[in-house]
Amino acid sequence: MRKRANSGQILLIAAFIMASLLVSAQLYILEVGKTSGETESDTLSNFMLNIQSGSRNVVIGSLANVSNGGLSNALELNLREWVAFIANQYSHGKSTLYYTLRDTARYSSGIWLDWSLNGYGVSSAYVNFTHMLSGFEADVDQSYPMNITTTLLIASTNRRLSENTKQVNVTINVQNEAEPALARQITIYYRVSSNWLTPDITNNYTLLDYGNGTYLASFVATFPTESVEVSAHIADCRDIYVQANATSIEI
Repeated sequence: MRKRANSGQILLIAAFIMASLLVSAQLYILEVGKTSGETESDTLSNFMLNIQSGSRNVVIGSLANVSNGGLSNALELNLREWVAFIANQYSHGKSTLYYTLRDTARYSSGIWLDWSLNGYGVSSAYVNFTHMLSGFEADVDQSYPMNITTTLLIASTNRRLSENTKQVNVTINVQNEAEPALARQITIYYRVSSNWLTPDITNNYTLLDYGNGTYLASFVATFPTESVEVSAHIADCRDIYVQANATSIEI
C-alpha cells in the first residue's frame, strides 16, 4: 500500500530558497572580508562550506519532493538549477559545481525508495559533489559525498481481547543517516480483507513518543481473520516520506 501527499514541490522551493540565501549571505561576507582585511583563506573556506550546506538542502528538498509523489527526476532537475546558480555567485573567478548521481542496483538516478520489505522502509538520495573555485586569490577543490537517508523500522504484536477483537501494538523506529530521528507525522493502518483502515483515534488509539526516534502506537480493532497486518506511514522532520508494512505476532 502506497499513499503519498503532493506537497513535495512546495518543500523543494523552500529548500532551494534557503540554500540560495545561505550562499548569497556567505558571498556578501566574502566581499566584506576583502574590504576589511579579513583572512582570505577563512572567508573562502566558509564560502565553500556553505556551498556544501546548500547542496545538502537541495538534496533533502529533492528527496522530500520525490518521496511525496513528485517527479522521479526531480533530483536531477534541481541539481542542474543549483549548479547554474553556483556558477554565477563568484565574481572574482570561476566557481564550478559538479555532481554525479549514484546508479547502482538500489539507486536509480540518485534515488532509492523501497517500502516493500517486511518491517522495513527506506527513502534515500545519494550524490557525489565536486566544487572547484579558481580566481586571483586562491584555487580550492573539494569533493564530498551526500547521502540523505530516512529509514523506518516497525514491529508489531497483538493480543486477543474477544473472539474477533484484538489489541495491537506497533513499535516504530525512525532514523536519519542511521541515527535516531524524530517524525513530524505518523499514520497507522491495519488491513481488513483488501481494505486498509486507520484506527479510531477518538476512542482507543494512543501514540507514545519516547523522544529518541522510537514510538509505540496502540489500538483496538476487529479482525475477521487470524492474520493481522499493519502499516506505518511517516514524514520525518525534513518532510521526507517513508512507509513500512509488517505482520503482527500474537502474544
